Amino acid sequence: QVQLVESGGGLVQPGGSLRLSCLASGISFGGTTMGWFRQAPGKQRELVASITSGGRTDYQDSVKARFTISRDNAKNTVFLEMNSLKPEDTAVYYCWARFRGWGQGTQVTVSS
Repeated sequence: QVQLVESGGGLVQPGGSLRLSCLASGISFGGTTMGWFRQAPGKQRELVASITSGGRTDYQDSVKARFTISRDNAKNTVFLEMNSLKPEDTAVYYCWARFRGWGQGTQVTVSS
């Protein structure tokens, strides 16, 4: 059974930082492309960042130079470091495993 469990969301002021983590089980983590999606109220879910099994990363233009995705294959965990957060980054963030699905999501709210 695939399980993707996110943590690290919360409320942060504009300009602040958060680090999201996703612990995966039930998949061959080291061989799976992982990523983070987000969905804001009234909007479609969108891919924020992804990382292949070989470590190649890709980012949505709006988060380039602010967000960093990384993975620890020994711990079956993928991370999303988010810096210089903006109110428009407010959304539910979902961990994603290619061809396997999403986690339950963690809320990120950027507000003063």
